[in-house]
Formats: sequence, C-alpha cells, structure tokens
Amino acid sequence: MKQSPYILYSDGNGNIFEDTSLLACGRSGWDALVPDPGEWIALPSGGQLYELPERRGIGIDVKTGEMRLCEKGWAVAAFIPPAFTGTYLAAYETFPEAVTLPLFCYTAVGWYKDQFYVTAVKTENDIRQLPEGFDETRIQEGVDHYLAAYPHNRLVKHLAENCCLTYHCPAARNYFLGRWECPIPSSPACNANCIGCISFQPEQESITSTQERLLFKPTAAEIVEYTVPHLISAPFPIVSFGQGCEGEPLLMWPTIREAILEIRKHTDKGSININTNGSDPSAVEELCKAGLDSIRVSMNSAREQVYTPYYRPNNYSFADVVQSLKVVNSYGGWTSINYFVFPGMTDSLEEYEALRDLIRKTGLKMIQWRNFNIDPDWYLESVHVIETGPSLGIRKMMSKLRKEFPQLRFGYFNPPMERIRGDFQSDFAR
Repeated sequence: MKQSPYILYSDGNGNIFEDTSLLACGRSGWDALVPDPGEWIALPSGGQLYELPERRGIGIDVKTGEMRLCEKGWAVAAFIPPAFTGTYLAAYETFPEAVTLPLFCYTAVGWYKDQFYVTAVKTENDIRQLPEGFDETRIQEGVDHYLAAYPHNRLVKHLAENCCLTYHCPAARNYFLGRWECPIPSSPACNANCIGCISFQPEQESITSTQERLLFKPTAAEIVEYTVPHLISAPFPIVSFGQGCEGEPLLMWPTIREAILEIRKHTDKGSININTNGSDPSAVEELCKAGLDSIRVSMNSAREQVYTPYYRPNNYSFADVVQSLKVVNSYGGWTSINYFVFPGMTDSLEEYEALRDLIRKTGLKMIQWRNFNIDPDWYLESVHVIETGPSLGIRKMMSKLRKEFPQLRFGYFNPPMERIRGDFQSDFAR
C-alpha cells in the first residue's frame, strides 16, 4: 500500500464505518504508533471484525498529522485466521468502566479503496484450516460415519459432539473429514493456571472460557482404537495429544505412553505429537522412548519473569519447560514452540535476546507464530508490565531470526512427517 488505510468505528448496532478524517494506527505494547504502509495486507479469507465496546480508536488526523481519538463510535479490531500472524494490535483508548474483552486476537484493521486491511504477515502455506476447505455436508457425514464405527468410544463422541459440532474446532472437523491432523484430548486436569485459558476460567473472572474442558480420563484403548486407522488411511497424518478442550496432557503420561507403544505395534506411519506446557521433562523422556515424534511447547515468552505470571505454574518451573525441549532434541525429535505473539512484548529487545538464547540452548527446530487471544490491557496488567519500551517490530524480528538461524522453521501448524523429513516449504495439503 502507498498510504495507511482509514480508521474504522462501530455504531454499537453491528454497523461498521470508515472515518476518512483519520488514518488507522497500530498498537505495540502500551503505545499507539503508525505502521509502515507495507505492513498492511488485505484481510485474509476467514477474518472477522470486532466491535470493542467502551473503547475509542486512535488515529492520525489526515490534515494535521496529529494523533487523536475517533469520537464517532467504538473502536474496531480484526480477528485474523490461522496461518497469518498479526504484527500490530488495534490502537484504542479504554474507558475506566470498560469490561474485559473475550479471548480473541485484536489486530489493527482499516479500510482503503473498498477493502479491509490488517497488519499481518503470512507465516504458513498449509491450507488445513482455510474456511473454504470445510464442507458442512461432508463433515456431518463424517461425524455420522465415525460415531457408527466407534459407538462406545468416549473420545470420538467428545470430538464429534463437543469439538466438531458445537465449537467447530478445525482440527476435529478435519478428523471427521479423514485428513491431516487428528486431535487426542487426554487430560481433564492441568498444572498451570493460565490467565487466558480457553477451557477453564475461575468464577470470579469477568470473562468466560470459550469452550468446555474434557471431563473424563480416556483409556489407552480408546485412544488407539481411532488413531491407528487415521494414521494408516489419512493423507499427511498426524495424531496430537494436547488440545484446547483439555488440561495438561503430561499429567496423563502413563496412559499416553501406553497408547504410543500400542499404536506403533500397528503402524509406523505418520507423526505422533504432543502439545504441552513442557512441565515434566522426565515424562517427556518416557514418551520419547515410547516413540513420540514431536513436541510443541506453548509459551508467551522466552523470559521466565514474563512466562511465570501468565502461566502461574503448579509444581514446575520455566527451567523444566526448557529442559523438555532439550530432551526431545536429544532423542532426535521435532521441537516447536507455540509462541503467543504480542506486538511490543514479543518483539522487544529483551525478548528477542531471550528467544535467541532459547533457540541455541534447546536446538529448537520451529517457531509457530500464534496470535495471542487475549485482552491486551488485561494481559499487560496481569504480567505486571507497566511500560513497554522500543521494539524491533514483528516482521524485522522474524527477518533477523531467519538470518541468524537459517535451519529454524517458521509456521503456524504442527508439520506432518513428510515436511519434517525435508519437504518443509511445500503447500502439502493441496
């Protein structure tokens, strides 16, 4: 783009307008600023717009060049779909009485020449969660087929009725379409108290979880029954322990270990992955011995002083998280971090140095640049960040990391074994 787009505002009744007297700003940490015009891309398919009640958008006056509020209505932000990572947050001023925003991402958005634009970068070629790839009729047919095939399997029932049909989880929908990554919810309990947990929020919080948590402990037999056929028949197959609808899978590591050993008696196809907080390195080692292929460790920061107040861990430390990555690397497995991107924090100079250190220490193979689904003000206050200083910018940070660590992969999803073994950049799912 040659210029920044115009700011958007909402009238509170579901209608969104542009204000051509103001150019859209972005937010980095606590600060509003003007993104370079090259940061803006057309809103990708699957993106959505959100009204931000009791918040006024911040823009740049086209005549004076001064920064001021848009007083015409409430601020607007964009949700950007998977495979795209936001580089700036929506810029706004929050009223004192404003309620906490729900657990979504809030990316800067504007309007220019009959099109919505957002500050984002594409970080993944994988098409597994593109909206146009989901045919509702075929999904329902798949649900009916699998429920009939596994009438007594509680996990298949949970994935069908809860994840696929109620919450429209893309991973569950893909499972019932017989393709790619198959989710394995496995733990109703957790050993962290993440501020932005999507499956459990304390009653005293003003926000609610976006989905219900798994309420039972699956058996190894239930896991094996539906995952082995998936690994055998699905294209580019992955089976993944650790989903958004559960707690921490490492708390169920004996069951997971038993399941992995049994799965590998039946097939050597595909990849067995675990999405985890990495809290128990000894459990991770036992899973590696059993045949675990890859691990994805979630973290909001490579700095312990930022990580801990967000995760609020029980009986584990940030050092355990780092050690779990080292363990998987020592066994030749694939190591990723599920890196929650928060512009102004993720790309701060301190975070950049800490991330470089983490990559070197652990032999990290991949960063999944995930949009952080959380109210920005609430997050910064919760991790006790009063001020945020200069930052590199998300794009520049990515560029610098690519140059220093040419073997480090960027993406958004867990890669299948075909990509792990070398064909990483291919748009494999087409």
